[in-house]
Amino acid sequence: MTTPTTLGTGEASTRLHELTVLDVRTPGEYAGGHLPGALNIPLEQIQRALPDIRQAAERGDVLVVCASGARSENACRLLADNGIATATLSGGTGAWAADGHDLHRPEGAARSTWGMERQVRFTAGTLVLLGLILGLLVHPAFQLLSAGIAAGLVFSALTDTCGMAALLAKLPHNRPRAADLDNTLAKLRSR
Repeated sequence: MTTPTTLGTGEASTRLHELTVLDVRTPGEYAGGHLPGALNIPLEQIQRALPDIRQAAERGDVLVVCASGARSENACRLLADNGIATATLSGGTGAWAADGHDLHRPEGAARSTWGMERQVRFTAGTLVLLGLILGLLVHPAFQLLSAGIAAGLVFSALTDTCGMAALLAKLPHNRPRAADLDNTLAKLRSR
């Protein structure tokens, strides 16, 4: 059976037992709460996981999730370009939790990392403020930093991409350790 492109939280909840759920958020976001049984394969690691995801899709339907649905849609497009049919969860884990469904957290997870959207808002806001302050106190040319961030945000909105998120995803607290990803891929193979 082919999974629809998008599943609502109600349908995903009733079918959760038959779906392979892949969470494409950063490890820190995943640790903050994920769908029951979801496996964490960050978006930037999807290429490495293609063979294992293809095998999982041959065995059954695959649901890709993230915080709001944007990264999972990108992952679904990438997987479709490689001949792998998947679905995304409408509204992501935010909608899942808002509809009253439980989020699971890994055992021993001491702290969770801010969600990527929050990290981007904080970084962009800090850089804009820094550009304005330095422009007033040091040299007006520093205001170009604020203008550059504003232009980047407009470009991000128009293209539904985010270069700053891609850069922030490379920070150590947002990246999986190789052993963690290898463990996840082993679990995916055994499903």
